[in-house]
Amino acid sequence: MGTRTGVEAAVIVAAIREVLGDSVIGCLATVDRRAGELGLVAAARELGVPVMSFAPGELARVEVPNPSAVTAQALGTPSVAEAAAMLAAGGGELAVPKRINRGIALAAAVIRR
Repeated sequence: MGTRTGVEAAVIVAAIREVLGDSVIGCLATVDRRAGELGLVAAARELGVPVMSFAPGELARVEVPNPSAVTAQALGTPSVAEAAAMLAAGGGELAVPKRINRGIALAAAVIRR
């Protein structure tokens, strides 16, 4: 997921549930500079999942269907949500391509076992 600083846990959880419904969530994955955000950490705790984070360089190496020039300029990677989801899933395929909900970029990938 990609989010701005200061987003509250309730907003994050609501956005996730609106996009994914009751789907099982394995983790919340994002860019390393957002991993310690209080809202994200609290949302992960509420959902009972860990937070996984990746450096911009790692994210930039993942080919995604919906890259963003704005994200590339701001963070050094054209994708946070889709790339982080795919990396966290061990290279799994996107089940939900990037969607913006409540100002949060969300994507989900199927975990490859």
